[in-house]
Amino acid sequence: MVSSRAAALVAAGLLAALTPASAVAEGDRDASMATAPAGASSDTETHTLPPVVVPRPPPDPSAPAPESPLRREPAGSISVIDAKAHRAEAVVAADLVTAAPGVQLQDRGGLLQSKTISVRGASSNGVLVLLDGVPLSGAGGAVDLAQIPVAIVDRFELIRGGGAQYGSGALGGVLNVVTRAPQDGPSVSGAVTWGSFGTEMGSVTATGDLLGGAGVVIVHGAHTDGTFRYQRDPTPLDDDASTVTALRQNNDVGQAGALVRYRRALGSDANRLEVMGELSFDDRGIAGDVQNPTPDRRMQSQRLIGSAALTHAFAEGGEVRMRAYGRRERSTFEGFFGPPLQTLLSGGLEVEGRRLLADVHGLTARAEVGYDGLETAAQSSSPQWLRLSASAADEILLRDGTISLVPGLRVDRNGPFTAFSPKLGASVLLPAGLTLRANAGQAHRTPSFVELYVVQGTVLPNPNLRPERALFADLGVERSSDVWRMGATGFYSLYEDLISYELYLGQSARPYNFSAARAMGAELEAALHPSALWSATASYTLTFSQNLRDDPRYYLQELPYRPRHKLSARLSGGVDWLSGRVELDAQSEQFVNRTGTTSVPARAFVNLGATCRLWRAPEVRLSLDLKNLLDAQGWDYAGYPLPGRAAYLTLSFSLDAGNGEGKT
Repeated sequence: MVSSRAAALVAAGLLAALTPASAVAEGDRDASMATAPAGASSDTETHTLPPVVVPRPPPDPSAPAPESPLRREPAGSISVIDAKAHRAEAVVAADLVTAAPGVQLQDRGGLLQSKTISVRGASSNGVLVLLDGVPLSGAGGAVDLAQIPVAIVDRFELIRGGGAQYGSGALGGVLNVVTRAPQDGPSVSGAVTWGSFGTEMGSVTATGDLLGGAGVVIVHGAHTDGTFRYQRDPTPLDDDASTVTALRQNNDVGQAGALVRYRRALGSDANRLEVMGELSFDDRGIAGDVQNPTPDRRMQSQRLIGSAALTHAFAEGGEVRMRAYGRRERSTFEGFFGPPLQTLLSGGLEVEGRRLLADVHGLTARAEVGYDGLETAAQSSSPQWLRLSASAADEILLRDGTISLVPGLRVDRNGPFTAFSPKLGASVLLPAGLTLRANAGQAHRTPSFVELYVVQGTVLPNPNLRPERALFADLGVERSSDVWRMGATGFYSLYEDLISYELYLGQSARPYNFSAARAMGAELEAALHPSALWSATASYTLTFSQNLRDDPRYYLQELPYRPRHKLSARLSGGVDWLSGRVELDAQSEQFVNRTGTTSVPARAFVNLGATCRLWRAPEVRLSLDLKNLLDAQGWDYAGYPLPGRAAYLTLSFSLDAGNGEGKT
């Protein structure tokens, strides 16, 4: 009898916290009557209990942000690349991202030299890159991943296929770079790298409690001379296959920057403030291709990004977030035909709300107003416009959540251009642990300021351009267990109104909307981690691309810079104090012109690395990385040589003062 009465009192207390006072009183009366002895008066058993306050669990700082593809595109083909596990290695952002299926790298040659990516056959300016949700697209549209240091990155979130919920630029995919979040408790970490071609890289990170919240500060810098020897054919039009040794020059890069993030609860855990600031400097030589070297071209750029977000979580589920962001990117050019100075200004204010209704509908609505402007040395080429967008999506859960339908629509107004981006995604949990995913929709890319308005020597703009459009669909299946995961996806993309430069009046080039193309293929990925001693990952991409322009010179020819086959694999293993890894990065031949007459050969690079822990507290590790171990000669882009064998030594440390580490 005592235990049953105690259970009734606990139940009544919980009801008091979750229901109005009148309902609590009624519940107490019912509970007391149910537990009273036979013949006893119910009045003698009535208890009045104080309200019970159930504290809200604190938000998880590692949970996906509202701009994450994991939340905006829950049925999409998404790859999450963890950067934390590679901080003791000599890697750059492109090394990690291109290991994902569906991604092709366009490398200008060198560890820190310019690197852009293509996803599912889309051009590099058709891949939208975000830094914590802030767009990074430049005046020309493409984003150089070499300007994103791994030291500031926590993970990369890549959606393969059109990102209809992200607006302009997401023709082939979206890459969201998630920076390192503040941690509770003080800690300091860092790494220094020395290596081939006069390369030096370093970073220091400090995080801990700050002003009632938590903050993190990261300072980083890097430099490489970039000079290396390679073999080239001095007479490529002759049948003579003899080569000579050449020296790659004007290939140096210098970088420096910092990242600051801060978060705290305001009043209660229901309100959360997050602030981010990023500053970077970049100075590099532009070496050109081997047939047209440019020993006097240089580019300097400075980037400043800031954002602040305020989130309120509702007790009954859901949240609303307001965020303001701004970006200023200044670029100076030497030895180019275009304006010697460009300053890109961009900013926006967005409001986003999420709500779960009837445990079936996960509704999301978003609105944004923004500004883009480009200032050049020639004041006649300084365009600007207003951006407006609105979107809505619903994640519909059916059959106890085993079926998920995700319809969505976004409308964008960028300056004079209006575009619609509808999408329907679905995921189904099948027997035997299988998950089926499917997506279909439309995405677009607004012409860039450079394509529309900026004169660059003999390259002229065209203010009559139309937005590029992509129609896409994919179907994938995956299965996983505690020790392995496998997935396969087929995709198809049709790109219309593609912008291409053609000769204008015999001597100049001008962009036009007369190209169309399609890309189709398959993506395979697998991961195996049977024990803590070793693991393996691999991805393979098969891409068929075709030019659909109605011109016999180009019709049905493969698109340039889209290799048909790409394979990435990594095997790692060891114990806590000593580990090793071997990587393979291979791709097939790729064409560099639209007629399919000029190509760069297939390549395969093997990398080898080892890491040894020298000290436990503070943790100190020493890593050796050998890139291109077999010293293979590789080429990329339009005849850019890639460096041969290289060695890098990295010394890293981590001091967690909150746990008392560092006392030796």
